[in-house]
Amino acid sequence: MKKQSVEKFGYQQELKRGLSFTDIIIYGLIFMVPIAPFGVYGEVMVGAKGMVALAYLIGMVGMIFTALSYARMSEEFPLAGSVYAYVGRGINQHLGFIAGWLILLDYILVPTLMYVVSAAALGGVLPGVPAWVWIIIFVIINTVINYLGIEMTARTNKIFLVFELIVLVIFLVIGITAIANGVNGATFSFDPLFNPDNFSLNLVLGAVSIAVLSFLGFDAISTLSEESKEGPKAIGRGMIISLLLVGVLFIVQTWVAALIFPDYESFSNIDTAFYETAEIAGGKWLGVLTAVATALAWGIADALVAQAAISRVLYSMARDKKLPQFLSKVHPKYKTPYTSTLLVAGISVILGFVFIGGIDTLATLVNFGALSAFLLLNVSVFYHFILKKKQHDYWNFLILPLIGFIVIGFVWLNFSSLTKIVGLSWLLVGIVVTIILAAKGKDANIDLD
Repeated sequence: MKKQSVEKFGYQQELKRGLSFTDIIIYGLIFMVPIAPFGVYGEVMVGAKGMVALAYLIGMVGMIFTALSYARMSEEFPLAGSVYAYVGRGINQHLGFIAGWLILLDYILVPTLMYVVSAAALGGVLPGVPAWVWIIIFVIINTVINYLGIEMTARTNKIFLVFELIVLVIFLVIGITAIANGVNGATFSFDPLFNPDNFSLNLVLGAVSIAVLSFLGFDAISTLSEESKEGPKAIGRGMIISLLLVGVLFIVQTWVAALIFPDYESFSNIDTAFYETAEIAGGKWLGVLTAVATALAWGIADALVAQAAISRVLYSMARDKKLPQFLSKVHPKYKTPYTSTLLVAGISVILGFVFIGGIDTLATLVNFGALSAFLLLNVSVFYHFILKKKQHDYWNFLILPLIGFIVIGFVWLNFSSLTKIVGLSWLLVGIVVTIILAAKGKDANIDLD
C-alpha cells in the first residue's frame, strides 16, 4: 500500500506498518483458533443434536460470503476501523457509527469470553485455583505484549499457532486410531455431517449461532489495514485464506470427536465435553492436554489478538471524535494505541468476574454484535458500489453480498429471545448516542461525497 493511502482519507500514518502477508494469515488463524471447537464443542454438539460438523460447515459458508464483502471494502477503504469505517464511508457516517457500536459488543466481550473459557478449561486440571486468578494472569500477559507493539504480538502468534497445530494433530491421530479400533463403540459415519432423523433447519441454525463464534476472527484482520506492509489486497486475501483453512480444521476435528462419543445427551459437563471425549480416545493425559491447549489458545493467543483488534476499533472511532479522544493516543515509542489497549484490559477483568461460568450467554452476545454488524456490511457493499459508484459488477457487488446477508440473517433470527433482548438494547443505546452526536454537531467527516 502506498504510504499516502491513509493520508488521502484525512488521517496521519501513526501506526507502524510491520505486518507481512504471512503475519496477517497467522493473525487470522490465531484469532479464529485452530482448536476453537475444543472450548464450545459441547454447546454446538448438543444444539445440533450431534450434527456438529454440519453446523461448522454452514458457519464457514456463511462467513465466506461476508468475508468477500470485507475484502471488497478493505481494498476500497484501507483503514483500521474495520466495519465502522466501511459502513460509514460506504453508506453514511451515522450507520457507520451504528455498525461500529455493534461490533464493539463483539470485540469488547470476545476477550472476556476467551478468559472465561480458559478458566473453565483449567478448572478441571487445577481445581484448587480460583477462576478469577487465571483471568487476571491472562489479562496481564496479553496487555504487556500488545502494549509493546504489533510485531511483538505477531511473534507471539507464531509460537502459539505451532503449539495449537501440534496438539490438534495429536488429537486427530489418536482420535482416528480410536475410531478404527472401535473404542467406545465408535464407527465411521456421516451422522456428524447429516443425520436425517435429527435434522431440522431451525435446529441446526440455532447451533450455528454458537459455532460461528469460532469464525469471527477473520473480520479482525481488517483492523490491521494501517499496519500491513503489502497493501490493501493482502488484507482481503488474508481473510479468505485463513477462513478456509480454519474451516476445514473445524469440520475435521468435530467430526472425529462426534464419532468417538456420539451420545451428546450423556456429557457429564457440557463446558468440558471435548476434553471428556479426548480422554475416552487417548486417556487422561489427552484430556488434560486438550484442556491446557484450550486455556492457552483462548486465554493468551486468541485473547491477545482480540485485545489488539478492539483497541484499534476504539482508536479509529476516537480519532473520528465518536469516542473520547484519549482512546486515540498512540505510544510514541511502540506505535500502539496504548490507552485503548489498557481500557480493554480493565473491561475484560471486570466482565470476566461477572461472567465466570456463563460461556453460552457470552458466546451468543458476542455473535449478536458481530452478525448484526455483518448485515450492515453486506448492505454497504451494494450501496457503495452499485448505487453510489454506479458500477455494473452485479455478481461481486450484489449477488455475493446478498447471499452473505441471507445466510447471516437466518442465523440471526435463530438467536435466543434473551440474546435478542440484550443485543437490541445495546443497539438502542447506540442509536441514542448517534442522535446525541448528530445533535451536538460531532461530524466525523467520513463521507466521501
